[in-house]
Amino acid sequence: MTATNTQKLDVFGVGNALVDILAFVEEAFISKHSLQRSGMTLMDAQRQGSILRDLEQTSVKMRSGGSAANSMISLAQSGGTGIFVAKVASDPNGELYRQDMLNSKIEFNVAPASMEDGPTGTCVVLTTPDAERTMCTNLGVSVNLGVDDIDVEQIRRCKYSYLEGYLWSAPDAKQACIQVMEESKRQGVGVCFTFSDQFLVDQFTDDFRKLVSDYCNVLFCNADEVRSFFGIESLEECAVKIGNLVETAFITNGKEGCLVVHNQEISPVAGFPVKAIDTVGAGDAFAGGVLFGITQGFSPTQAARWGNYLASEVVKIQGPRLEGFWADKVQQIIN
Repeated sequence: MTATNTQKLDVFGVGNALVDILAFVEEAFISKHSLQRSGMTLMDAQRQGSILRDLEQTSVKMRSGGSAANSMISLAQSGGTGIFVAKVASDPNGELYRQDMLNSKIEFNVAPASMEDGPTGTCVVLTTPDAERTMCTNLGVSVNLGVDDIDVEQIRRCKYSYLEGYLWSAPDAKQACIQVMEESKRQGVGVCFTFSDQFLVDQFTDDFRKLVSDYCNVLFCNADEVRSFFGIESLEECAVKIGNLVETAFITNGKEGCLVVHNQEISPVAGFPVKAIDTVGAGDAFAGGVLFGITQGFSPTQAARWGNYLASEVVKIQGPRLEGFWADKVQQIIN
């Protein structure tokens, strides 16, 4: 092995590789296409294509994305290190994706899939005037991520693994996810998991409850997801219950900030008041900031404060990702 691939890293991330196509639209556009407002809808290329055709007169931006990938970028922008595992195709979007990850100083070594298997996944992100985002996702070859793509030797280089709930949407990716969690546990690497979306919580409640109990050291979720998970409206009551399942949980709650649950103690951490124009990527940026914090020895509430700050910055711009390097701001924010 070379010195490069034995270097210690902070996080081993696994997720769906998606190229984001970003557009601002009016509420009528969401209704016209019968979309789940503020949520994520999985769709085939034909349905997504009809939405894209309807956006031909609209200004759009393209970015490499995917929930866990965005969090890994936020980790790197904070000064952290990591390796990301996801499946792209050998097409222009796949190469754009690979280069974007490498340019962000995140290792990305998965061999691209043949074009015969389909294109790189894409996600049309529609932001309405109230700053809410509605996502229309064609997973493409990202669903082909499997256990053969996981180099378990790379896991031992890291302090934590980080996996997204979206992986549960495909059987092969789900098995890869379980393999990473089992190998992490075997090697003493902490396991972080994010619910990702309320529809996943509704669909896979029992699975998620088992994996949180069996594998998870750190859980990320938002207020709607955890309420749905327990079927309880009281966020404080949900926090108590989640504290019985996992050592540490971070429950985001929009502009209110978040609740940190650590060793069954619940601590609110206030958000940063800003004018939001686009909420896409806020939860991802938060998770990336927290991942940086917990790998650097911050307390959970310090890590949450840094996560809240990055989330507050990303909602001020269009798209899921900040530009540049933010490490020089860490100490003044957490202290």
